[in-house]
Amino acid sequence: MTDPIPVRYGLIGSGMMGQEHLRNIALLPGVSVSRIYEPDDGMAQASLALAPGARRVGSLAEVVDSPEVDGLLVASPNFRHAEQLREIATRRPLPVLLEKPACTTLDNVRALASLQRSYPAPLWVAMEYRYMPPVARLIEAVHGQQVLGPLVMLAIREHRFPFLVKVGDWNRFNRYTGGTLVEKCCHFFDLMRHLVRSEPVRIYASASMAHNHRDERYPDGVPDILDNAFVTVDFAGGQRAVLDLCMFAEGSRYQEEISAVGPLGKVECFVPGPGRFWPAHLGAPPLPRLVLSPREPKGPRELEVPVDPVALAAGDHNGSTLEQHQRFVKAVRGQGGVEVGLRDGLAAVVMGLAAQASAQTGQAIDLRRGEHALPALLDGA
Repeated sequence: MTDPIPVRYGLIGSGMMGQEHLRNIALLPGVSVSRIYEPDDGMAQASLALAPGARRVGSLAEVVDSPEVDGLLVASPNFRHAEQLREIATRRPLPVLLEKPACTTLDNVRALASLQRSYPAPLWVAMEYRYMPPVARLIEAVHGQQVLGPLVMLAIREHRFPFLVKVGDWNRFNRYTGGTLVEKCCHFFDLMRHLVRSEPVRIYASASMAHNHRDERYPDGVPDILDNAFVTVDFAGGQRAVLDLCMFAEGSRYQEEISAVGPLGKVECFVPGPGRFWPAHLGAPPLPRLVLSPREPKGPRELEVPVDPVALAAGDHNGSTLEQHQRFVKAVRGQGGVEVGLRDGLAAVVMGLAAQASAQTGQAIDLRRGEHALPALLDGA
């Protein structure tokens, strides 16, 4: 067996999520990190401890221009993504793994959609939830159609902990995050499109800031991010999806619960939250589960979906970050294609922004016409 083609990452932003990426990159044979651009001294030092062979530099340009960088990971705050991707495209269009959300405004959606059409290297948006082992098994079952037939109804529930503290507290404000339904829920809108295999045509959201962060005060002002929501999405093929989000429900046994139903049956998966948050007095955390419930013959079948303990310990996303990097590195090496392209990431942002607008106005948002029209935003149609 020949040695793998070496791949050297350059990191742009290495805060909490960037450090999860570093722990997972360290598990990949033939893969290393050579450059890190992180303005915060504390985060930079923590990152260098995870990647001792890397060198900290003072600008994005020093990462991109380095001949010792083969691919980029962009894990900076949401509102920096669009400008940084444009600078990368201008300076040296390397393969990029771009953390979600791809951007935070409709203007940036248009700009990045245009950039994507001429970008010569792989552009992959980091939608880790697709690669959680129980979710991947559910996707396989839905697309295979043997258990449920053609998908008709999809329900995604995430009941979890509040937003964590980030450098500069940028994740407390809609203007920096795009809003909770972009920052947090772009994952779920991406899963909806991926599972349904159709484009959304209408979205309605009811949401509020009911409990979290209400007493917090920062130099930038008072937090305005939503902490709970119901979102309903209609798709062109007649399918319907719903999201149930609550960010003050960390007492739940499972963090994510996904249910897909068709004329032949139902498939569900149950995903626990990060193991580091599971109360020690309750013993071992729950294992992920997949439940197959055909209509005939009746009788649900429950399957445990164990996760590689090494991958599980390397991050908060149920082992998915490692799988994502394995696939991205294949794309960098020319041994595989991009599975979550920039267009997918931008579509999820538009859905999130439309949901934010719906929650604010109380009106359903049409995704075929008007300012949130997907064809016009993504394809210039």
